[in-house]
Amino acid sequence: MPWSKNDYPDSFKNLDNSVRNKAIEIANALLRDGYEEGRAIPIALEQAKRNVEGDEERPIYEIRKHDEGWQLKKKDSKKAILIEDTKESLMGEAKRYVNKNHGELHIYTEDGSLSDTLYE
Repeated sequence: MPWSKNDYPDSFKNLDNSVRNKAIEIANALLRDGYEEGRAIPIALEQAKRNVEGDEERPIYEIRKHDEGWQLKKKDSKKAILIEDTKESLMGEAKRYVNKNHGELHIYTEDGSLSDTLYE
């Protein structure tokens, strides 16, 4: 069930508005990615606090075209973390990896231009 600014988990109720809104955004993204509510809530809460309160800089990961298909790599790294034939086949595992590592995901088009940013 997606949450909104008026309907959210009880564990979000005592948060600052900015942290709560970020937690709602992250939790909804996790639900769309197939996480169960019981797992999405604590992950979203932790990531939202880190993001808004800025207790550490988040790593940036990129999905880019690669000689062998599409790759997920950490920004400015030469080594790929994951490689798949198509962008679509890479997306699911890339989202899980970036969420697990509390990162931000930048998705590029075939021509190298930025098309989307997730979990910012």
